[in-house]
Amino acid sequence: MNKLWMEKRNIALLIAPGLVFILGLILLPTAVALYLSFTNYDGVDYHSVGISNYAEIFFHDPIFWKSLRNAVLLGIAFIALQHPLAIFMAILTTYTGKWERPLRIIIFIPSIISTFVTSQMWVSLLNVQFGLLNRMLTAVGLSSWKQDWLGNPDIAIYSIIFVAMWQGFGYAYLLYYAGIKGIPSELYEAAIVDGASKWRYNKSIVLPLLSPVIRINFVLAIVSGFKQMETVFLMTGGGPANSTQFLGTYLYSKAFRDGMFGYGNAISILFIIFCLVVTLIMNRLLKKDIGEF
Repeated sequence: MNKLWMEKRNIALLIAPGLVFILGLILLPTAVALYLSFTNYDGVDYHSVGISNYAEIFFHDPIFWKSLRNAVLLGIAFIALQHPLAIFMAILTTYTGKWERPLRIIIFIPSIISTFVTSQMWVSLLNVQFGLLNRMLTAVGLSSWKQDWLGNPDIAIYSIIFVAMWQGFGYAYLLYYAGIKGIPSELYEAAIVDGASKWRYNKSIVLPLLSPVIRINFVLAIVSGFKQMETVFLMTGGGPANSTQFLGTYLYSKAFRDGMFGYGNAISILFIIFCLVVTLIMNRLLKKDIGEF
């Protein structure tokens, strides 16, 4: 009995730091944000306004829905464009022999460079007057294709999506590459002995065994789309005409620029709910029994 009690006490001591972290840094701030979301808190004073903040968001705030649409659009772009390319590059890298290590480093470099540095680099590259992209288009006789890539409300969001995919490509690639490297080499040798081509091996063995990694990456991609902020804030600040607003930048704008902290907290609560719901849906849609190897 004493031994059982000692084991329980040791277990409690081991999980206590994690519980304190969750309660103090996650649940408590969330509870405070939930409470403030029912107020008109402006940083100094507040009083309860019931569900008026939520009613305003749902029925009278088109910018919120635009920011949500942009977040969903970015998540779809991650899944439909970035991740298939990341899987292809991860597979291709494993067949490059002595170039495997240099390629792996080159592909991952953009992901470890400061977001501020890469964002400012792309602001310069996409500048309408002296940006390298427009200058290159002019040099090859395609001056009619020149655009105000970050100043045109109709195309600025696509520029942001491209830059976000470029910045995050290395992480997606690294997870897929690690997953491929975790597949036993015996499976490849057996496939070659059975006469399978590399295409057949990757299609019938590699991709099915990568399913758990794909599922995790897809969930992370959707959540990343929802919480996108730094790149947008540094490149466009949500403009022009709120065309590149995301939930994170819009929350910041309402809370810290307009002083509507209660309203901003309501957006943050909806942000948490959306992330949880999307994560549950994605896990259910992608749920599949995968054999161990």
